[in-house]
Amino acid sequence: MATTLKTRNVTVANHRTSVRLEPAMWCALEEIAALERCSIHDICDRAAAGRQASTLTAAIRVHVMLYYRELAARAGLLPAREAPAVAARHRAGTSPAQVLPALSRVG
Repeated sequence: MATTLKTRNVTVANHRTSVRLEPAMWCALEEIAALERCSIHDICDRAAAGRQASTLTAAIRVHVMLYYRELAARAGLLPAREAPAVAARHRAGTSPAQVLPALSRVG
């Protein structure tokens, strides 16, 4: 069976490496980079800096998921009890709270 994963090169900590992710994850990385006004390399670097004993690919997936969960929590789309926990787990340095107004312009 053919894989649906797409391989792309990214630079993390000034080191070029290949990452295999689903197309939806690459799209999410592009969206986050646009919202944060940085490159996909910067987002991957942040994910790598925040990882704890996992692969880079797994760290990127977790980073993307936590980014969108924090946005949802701050937008009031998650129960209030979830919001502090999501923010506490998001350690990679991005600031979703600063991009919430930009979400209305994305589309």
